[in-house]
Amino acid sequence: MADISALGQTVTYREAVAEGIARELRRDPAVVCLGEDIGKAGGVFKTTQGLFEEFGPGRIWDTPISEQAILGLAMGAAMTGMRPIAEIMFSDFFAVCWDYLANEMPKIRYMTGGQITVPVVVRTANGGGLGFGAQHSQAVENWTLAIPGLKIVAPSNPADVVGLMASAVRSEDPVVFFEHKGLFASKGPAAPADHVVPLGQAAIARAGTDLTIVALAVTVPMALAAADRLAADGVSAEVIDLRCLVPLDMATVLESVGRTSRLLIVEENPYQGGWGGTVASIVADEGFELLDAPVRRIAADCVPLPFADALEQQVIPTVEKVAAAIRRLMAY
Repeated sequence: MADISALGQTVTYREAVAEGIARELRRDPAVVCLGEDIGKAGGVFKTTQGLFEEFGPGRIWDTPISEQAILGLAMGAAMTGMRPIAEIMFSDFFAVCWDYLANEMPKIRYMTGGQITVPVVVRTANGGGLGFGAQHSQAVENWTLAIPGLKIVAPSNPADVVGLMASAVRSEDPVVFFEHKGLFASKGPAAPADHVVPLGQAAIARAGTDLTIVALAVTVPMALAAADRLAADGVSAEVIDLRCLVPLDMATVLESVGRTSRLLIVEENPYQGGWGGTVASIVADEGFELLDAPVRRIAADCVPLPFADALEQQVIPTVEKVAAAIRRLMAY
């Protein structure tokens, strides 16, 4: 596949996934990639196109339709010196291989006193908004957030996909890498050569002075669109792209709230148990005196996601819901 790093072009999010993996495969011969239909088929979401042609079956492994087999193989390979990038096709299917994610991968380094590490990247397509139904549309970052020992990454743009993939592959700990299905067709600048984004470093996607919006993955462009809409009314919203949930960059969030005095959190997880509750709790604990209004959260409703497009839009966050929440918060 072609190296897109030096072309100065705009690329899609899905192209950036393949590019991020390819860069690490070129850099380190210990890196391998495995999953269902990731080889000649190029992945069901076309996020691994060109990898099989460049690296061959010795580095790109097509697997049976078994999430347990995929993560079991990846874990064993990592424990014996390789650095696997394993794909679970839909994040909903984490439930099928949950023992590996919850009880095995995150605990081996601790249980062996650091003698054995598990440098696995578990890639998965996450989130709703495309009408895939209740079992193929969930945003499950909150599932993994409940497990100590996992690092959690969720990029919102093509350059961050490449930069965060580099850091994830080089981590000595297991990393869950959420790729949002609703972002695959989105476009952005190609990542420069040797681009690395440190894990746990949030980005200020839009500077502002009146309120802080904290977002992740697909809710970042959603928050940016709402902020642009409210700018016409004289509201200056700062948008923070967390990029990662573990490590969690609360320093950037608290610094922003210190400037704006208002906080809105926009997440696709269900409200009950969502990662936004953790962010809100830390701000209340460490930055209560900074606030001039209550912390507000926009999240998905606590119901299975509908298949019908119109009903799904009622359940998940939207630009309109974010804009309305900004207006209410500014009027407090």
